[in-house]
Amino acid sequence: MIHQWWGEPTAGEIVWCHFPDDIHPRPKPRPALILAVFDDDDPQFTVRVAYGTSQRTTTLHRGEFSVLRERNAAAYAAAGVSYDTKFDLKQALDLPYSTEWFSVPPAAPHGQTPKLGVLHPSLVRAVQAAFQAARE
Repeated sequence: MIHQWWGEPTAGEIVWCHFPDDIHPRPKPRPALILAVFDDDDPQFTVRVAYGTSQRTTTLHRGEFSVLRERNAAAYAAAGVSYDTKFDLKQALDLPYSTEWFSVPPAAPHGQTPKLGVLHPSLVRAVQAAFQAARE
């Protein structure tokens, strides 16, 4: 199967990702936060993404932060997620930004791209704290 490459993403975007389990994409796509973009092979980009889940979003462990509708409606809206979502910066890996690992979300809020939304500026401190904790 030939995989197509998506255009250049930006760190801080929340995308629809088939986050892998071992060496295979998971069948259920989920939100992932782009932490870094590597353009060494431009126009074929590699991104470092953090795992996102809608499970146990109010129970945070080291390296995690949440986007919660009730606590921060603006951040929730900017993220483009359908449910409260928790991101785990300890579960981050580098993936080719191609159709092998990323797809257009069901509502396609940003056209024919994997982008769901963006990280709201009000969450920067929470992300920084999670990043520091993930490194400890």
